[in-house]
Amino acid sequence: MKNSPSQKTDVGDFMKIIACTAVILQSVLSFAMTKHPSINNQIAIGIIYNFIKFTAPVFIFGILYSTIRTTPYSSAADYPNYAKKQYSALIVPTFWWTLIYLIFLPMVQQVNHYTDWKSFLWQFINGNAAPHLWYNTMMLQFILLMPIFWYISNLSKRSGKLAFTLLVISLVIYIIWIEFYYHNVFIDQMKHQWYLLDRVFLSFFIYGLLGVLFVNYRWNIKLLLHKYRWILIIAALLSVILINYELFQFGTPIHLSNAPYYKLSMVAYDTCIILLIATLAFHLIKADNKILPKIHFLSVYAYRAYLSNVFWLVIVWKTLNFQTSNVNLWIIIIVTYLTTSLLSFTSALLLSNFWSTCKKLLRN
Repeated sequence: MKNSPSQKTDVGDFMKIIACTAVILQSVLSFAMTKHPSINNQIAIGIIYNFIKFTAPVFIFGILYSTIRTTPYSSAADYPNYAKKQYSALIVPTFWWTLIYLIFLPMVQQVNHYTDWKSFLWQFINGNAAPHLWYNTMMLQFILLMPIFWYISNLSKRSGKLAFTLLVISLVIYIIWIEFYYHNVFIDQMKHQWYLLDRVFLSFFIYGLLGVLFVNYRWNIKLLLHKYRWILIIAALLSVILINYELFQFGTPIHLSNAPYYKLSMVAYDTCIILLIATLAFHLIKADNKILPKIHFLSVYAYRAYLSNVFWLVIVWKTLNFQTSNVNLWIIIIVTYLTTSLLSFTSALLLSNFWSTCKKLLRN
């Protein structure tokens, strides 16, 4: 029987699309805060920002889910072929976009700016070339560690009890790490010296593990998610109320940097969002919804769109002179978001086709 395009779509595709579109909005909201909006608008932006503060965990979960689903019996011996595919899909676009940011938009660098070739290289590899590129540094570690995740996947298939034990042990280790980071790095004055710990794989490995285990037990999990979906919605709402309360405890003006991933309330919220997205995805896949082929198509370009989003955001922001514009702030946010999203995905598609054409020409 011939497979329909919708059968290619999986939970991971939904995760990637939702994470990508949300991270673009995060970037836009960060730019909006540079206009020094009123306190009421700052509070509103803070609430929205916290509401979509799930992008990195959802992206990690989605990538691990799709990878394990499409390579269910892989081992370390399969890594060279996997690495070759990731080179074209992730490494090449990451390299070029990082270079573009450092050369053409050096003003968007984080923490420090390069002053010589050594600091240029350091900014290139540490994820500080642009506000969102810290994620690339972290994601590269997951690519390097993929044989370990394959091993965990194969190990967890032996029994549900073993998989549950792996999850509990990992969760305990993760909670200890998050508590250490929150109290000793984020809250303490050490965050300026130890800030690079936010992009160490340990800060997000639990979401990768969840993606792995989800694949192997998705049929059982799907039933549980449907049964307890309302509890998940309530838990997500309570979690987002808590993280907003925590943000506002820092007082005004609101600083979005005070809404970190690395605290237990945010971990709870992000986990709820992952489970709710999975619930929606399972429902639409079961119904063979017409949107599935579009989700799968866009998910292929989600990472590349994510890479370029700050570039296009800067172009739109400067071209329309939004920094000094008197146009209503929310109109600026909506126009900037829609335009940046369109340009990001369009450029991802065009550049991907261009790269494919170049590779064909080089082979001939």
